[in-house]
Amino acid sequence: MKSDMLNRAFLVRFAYLSLGASIITMAIKFVAFVVTDSVGLLSDVLESLVNLLGALIALSMLIVAAKPADEKHAYGHSKAEYFSSGIEGLLIIIAALGIIGTALKRLIHPVELKYLERGILFSLTATLINLVVALILLRVGKQYQSITLEANGRHLLSDVWTTGGVIVGVSIVSFTGWSRIDPLIAAVLAANILLSGIKLVRRSVAGFMDEALPLDDQKRIREILDTHRHGGVDFHALRTRQAGARKFISFHVLTPGDWTVQHGHELLECIEADIRKAIPNASIFTHLESSSDPTSWDDYSTSENKKAPQD
Repeated sequence: MKSDMLNRAFLVRFAYLSLGASIITMAIKFVAFVVTDSVGLLSDVLESLVNLLGALIALSMLIVAAKPADEKHAYGHSKAEYFSSGIEGLLIIIAALGIIGTALKRLIHPVELKYLERGILFSLTATLINLVVALILLRVGKQYQSITLEANGRHLLSDVWTTGGVIVGVSIVSFTGWSRIDPLIAAVLAANILLSGIKLVRRSVAGFMDEALPLDDQKRIREILDTHRHGGVDFHALRTRQAGARKFISFHVLTPGDWTVQHGHELLECIEADIRKAIPNASIFTHLESSSDPTSWDDYSTSENKKAPQD
């Protein structure tokens, strides 16, 4: 638990990095929009505004998630991260819809763009900043299993693609004079951003619904349990869930009725240690039962007999 809290405090630094990058890139892109009056660049400014709001939310939620468990939150505050990614997903969806609306207006009433070369230069600078920060956030988010940093990194990376598409569109307008290409590019990129937001919201909802660990993790757990399935030892009632970076695993351990408490305790300690090595950030809850007692098998379902994946 202490190590988990230290990791959370460490991750807050990267949320500050995302916040700083969002402020800088939004300012640069706003200058590019004012100079060119491009709706594509305006969509980029709106995307950066969402990035800024998302970074603020991510920072606040990581600070909450870093708090240790207390009397009211015995399992910690890790689920706060799902608020961050869910709200950020909604902000992405709102921004995408706003971009599509603006693009449609410009398609009907095209506007002549100006000083496109300067706008492109400003946008390229902002894109390079976002790309570097996005790659850092994705790497750290995956390493420490932080859905907040990973969501923020993916958001910034989608912003990189958005800006890249805008630059291509503005460049085409610069060479051809076809003003309607600018809003068309903006609309296509907005649709892509919309899908990204929907995925984030779905992932957050899955976290709040206590979805089971990924199948790969469940498979590793079962493989470890199978290595201890000898000498009359058996397992059932395996349950898993995830809250942010923390993973919760519980199961019952059946042992012969003539085992001593000490013998059973040593077995549980060994099993839990093996699982922690395979599944980082795992909180494990075990329950020792006697295989000689019929009540020990009350929640032993048919699906568990078949060793099928469990919730």
